[in-house]
Amino acid sequence: MARSRVPILIMGVVLWCCLTTPAKAEYMKYKDPKQPIPVRIQDLLDRMTLEEKIGQMVQIEREVASAEVMKEYFIGSVLSGGGSVPAPQASAETWINMVNDFQRGSLSTRLGIPMIYGIDSVHGNNNVYKATIFPHNIGLGASRDPELVKKIGAATALETRATGIPYAFAPCIAVCRDPRWGRCYESYSEDPQIVQDMTDIIPGLQGGIPTDSPKGVPFVAGKNNVVACSKHYVGDGGTTKGIDENNTVIDWQGLLSIHMPAYYTSIMKGVSTVMISYSSWNEIKMHTNRELITGFLKNTLGFKGFVISDWEGLDRITYPPHANYSYSIQAGIHAGIDMIMVPYNYKEFIDGLTFHVKNNVIPMSRIDDAVRRILRVKFVVGLFENPLADNSLVDQLGSQEHRELAREAVRKSLVLLKNGQSLNQPLLPLPKKTSKILVAGSHADDLGYQCGGWTMEWQGFNGNNRTIGTTILAAIKNTVDPSTNVVYKENPNAEFVKSNNFSYAIVVVGEHPYAETDGDSMNLTIADPGPTTIRNVCGAMKCVVIIISGRPVVIEPYLASIDALVAAWLPGTEGQGVADVVFGDYGFTGKLPRTWFKTVDQLPMNVGDPHYDPLYPFGFGITTEPTTRQSDDNPFLSISSYFN
Repeated sequence: MARSRVPILIMGVVLWCCLTTPAKAEYMKYKDPKQPIPVRIQDLLDRMTLEEKIGQMVQIEREVASAEVMKEYFIGSVLSGGGSVPAPQASAETWINMVNDFQRGSLSTRLGIPMIYGIDSVHGNNNVYKATIFPHNIGLGASRDPELVKKIGAATALETRATGIPYAFAPCIAVCRDPRWGRCYESYSEDPQIVQDMTDIIPGLQGGIPTDSPKGVPFVAGKNNVVACSKHYVGDGGTTKGIDENNTVIDWQGLLSIHMPAYYTSIMKGVSTVMISYSSWNEIKMHTNRELITGFLKNTLGFKGFVISDWEGLDRITYPPHANYSYSIQAGIHAGIDMIMVPYNYKEFIDGLTFHVKNNVIPMSRIDDAVRRILRVKFVVGLFENPLADNSLVDQLGSQEHRELAREAVRKSLVLLKNGQSLNQPLLPLPKKTSKILVAGSHADDLGYQCGGWTMEWQGFNGNNRTIGTTILAAIKNTVDPSTNVVYKENPNAEFVKSNNFSYAIVVVGEHPYAETDGDSMNLTIADPGPTTIRNVCGAMKCVVIIISGRPVVIEPYLASIDALVAAWLPGTEGQGVADVVFGDYGFTGKLPRTWFKTVDQLPMNVGDPHYDPLYPFGFGITTEPTTRQSDDNPFLSISSYFN
């Protein structure tokens, strides 16, 4: 009996050693940065449950996100909608801490798949206090300068990364064919070639794609760059009467030649994601259009990144929205949408999609395609190696270098439409040194009006207390000679104008901020009291009118009394760029990115149309040379106008 206990004792010791010796960690290919990305994707995909896969397809708003939610539901992405911030006037560090908190929840899951945070950095990191706000796309289209736009993309990437965010929902590559559309300022031009040229913002945002990079594969250069998103696929700028989210009636050839070219170019430049449009093409909702999403974008064009819905895009498949959400989930996922911007009711979406997969309504192959694409972008952007943001780029937010770049962009975006009542008597550039000048108009001293929609709030703001920048009035005061008396009166009456012996007047008027459907307009008028201000001032003295707007507006009724007319679009925070050109430190070089109509009854009207009869044609812009003239005694510049 005693001898039989020895082997038992030995076996017990061996078993104890096995249980107490740390097990060697399992080698996981997806965690190895030396492995090729396709190998890492497949290894991770093979380990994932259905629940984990569906979680990756979900993007939720930060308001409903938490570390616990990220962990419990395996959420793949979080976003900030317009104006959704961690705190009023939040610092870059506050943003980083919020993003990292969500990320830690994701990293604590079984497989530790990092989430990706997205934000609408559409003209700079425009949700964030103190960020540089660049001109909206319509102004950049007027610059005709793709290299400038590329630099703006790089600066925007740095300011977005400064807040810990690696994903920007930009650029909008819509081709706006009707200025009545509330998103027209998000379009570079009515001309598809200009929009195509401006996709150079993508290598600015993501970094320049290597020459040997395979076509259609997403590319992000490093930690100073962000994932870009070409939007809104496809035809969003061609809706009937410019009504937002409406129907684009055009044949296949027209869709290919007008609305599709910038998508070809985006894919060639390695764009990582594509967002689907709310609009329809010939009555088929784009969020359900399998032919265009899976058939053309993915299969024909070879796009290998992920396709994302717009905000509540699935809900809007039906009318009224969310009327049959189960059908909407089925239709949207079947069409080829990979990530769903839910953004609030994520449990309902997860339950609905899970039901469809388990009941073989949506095949597992479609889920795997979506997750493979999402993981590809996450691997490409380096989230698995660097999931948590640090503070190394916080000084990039609103940096002086970026503000100087934005100021340059403002200068190059200005379009001079009229200069003097006759060609040999130009009013611009204005003298810096004179006795007294009048600055008038609702938009002269309002940073919010200057920036437009998608600035601090979804619909924009008014006033000067929401972010940092230079108003046009402040820029004028900075520029004129110290001896020049600048008098500002928002809406002076004619008697005030006549009785004050001003040398000249600068009137700054335009549209109030708006975004999306709220900006749809059938009359395209200057906001009150702008027309009254123009009549009172320009009817009494020499004046230059500067229009702050997201599109051409009705100006013909006032044109005869206006001595000089400048389209300044929505210039952003750096109003000094306006004064730089108006006072002659730089010349006017901008060209109209879209046709300026006489009356709204002519719309839609684009260059090449049979009924083309504009007030100012596409490509028009008077050019001037810079001058150092300081007083009224010096001669005015000679000028020339030319077209594209």
